[in-house]
Amino acid sequence: MAARSVNLGAVIKAARLARGWTQVDLADALHRSPSTVSRWESGKQRLTDIDELRVVADVLRIPYEDLGLAVTLSGDSTAKDDDPVRRRQLLRNLAMTAAATAAPGGLAGAGVQPNASGDLLVANLRDALLASPSHIPAPRSDVAAALALAKRAFQACRYERLAVELPRLITRGTSLSASGESADCALLAEIYTLATRMLVKLDRTELGLVAADRARNVAAGAADPILPAEAARNLSVLTRKAGWHDRAAEIALSAAVDPRLRGEGPRLKAQRGLLIMSAAYTAAKGQNRSGMRELTGEAMSIAITLGDTGVDLSHGTGFGTWMVDSHLVSAHNACGDPAAALAVARRIDLRALPTVERRSRFLGDVATAHAMRGNRTECLEALLKAEHIAPEETHARPAIRALVGGLLTSGRVTPELRGLAARCGVT
Repeated sequence: MAARSVNLGAVIKAARLARGWTQVDLADALHRSPSTVSRWESGKQRLTDIDELRVVADVLRIPYEDLGLAVTLSGDSTAKDDDPVRRRQLLRNLAMTAAATAAPGGLAGAGVQPNASGDLLVANLRDALLASPSHIPAPRSDVAAALALAKRAFQACRYERLAVELPRLITRGTSLSASGESADCALLAEIYTLATRMLVKLDRTELGLVAADRARNVAAGAADPILPAEAARNLSVLTRKAGWHDRAAEIALSAAVDPRLRGEGPRLKAQRGLLIMSAAYTAAKGQNRSGMRELTGEAMSIAITLGDTGVDLSHGTGFGTWMVDSHLVSAHNACGDPAAALAVARRIDLRALPTVERRSRFLGDVATAHAMRGNRTECLEALLKAEHIAPEETHARPAIRALVGGLLTSGRVTPELRGLAARCGVT
């Protein structure tokens, strides 16, 4: 066996949390001290002994390869899964699959009609991502200005505007890719990141993986360490949506302990907090309540140090105590505990959430919690409130439309519900 380079601490931590173990539990199983486990996970102590790595892998049920132990047979090394040519081919196939599902009717299900702005946005993003790079030079200042407008449209949930501006921005941004300059890489990485976030919102996992991989590759050439970290966070989100929870947690936690994110600067701390918070939600989706609580506590500890308003990051996402609390609502829903979700929601001031997009997401989570508890009236009230502040998001987002469909089929249909369903294209 030969070791390859991996972030062992993040892999061990993700596997431990996936089993619902504390550091003390793992230390007991390995007959080591909790402080040793803590140093492994934080990267302060390297775990290099091959035999001990095997023991850790066996106890946590981690494939040897995930701890950097690549099996060789008869002197022939195994094929590398991260071969660039194979990865590009895989992503191309994913993109073509996404292209097929992005056509009008791709959301088709019982009683759910295509959404014009959402489907147009996905189709246009698909075409822009699959097109060859533009050879028409675009001034960096013009691209930066267009990116700022697109970010504002995203934060305001203006899907119709994004359906035009964001694909065009991708095309113009690719003209910068040949320069290799850090500032150009940073701009293009932010463009791909914004596209990824939009595709996550619209539940287009396959096409989102294409955009996320582009963001990660381009961000590697940027000087700002926030950009590759955010690309990793979005990749983790998509990996989670694909159902690969352990891998999603590993991606997020590995990025959180990356040496480039070390330091006490507010931006670095905020990005670490975002990554840990993402891993917490992944734990919740995997029904790992103890892992969710532990990671949420870590994220909140960071958020508290950033003050009441938190920190705005260049890629358009903010982080603070309000962000951790709003994600905790989602996490409790994922764990099947809507009462806990609503208890957290009651302490959140909607006005404290900094963007229309974040308020709309929060109201959607509140509606979900009410639906899980059978509170039809309160669920509809939350949905109507979300529609009032972000109509395009409410009408296009698949999760919201599914909630509306559930209300239509589970009880009395009021005029308010019938009107919302019509506007969402749900019959």
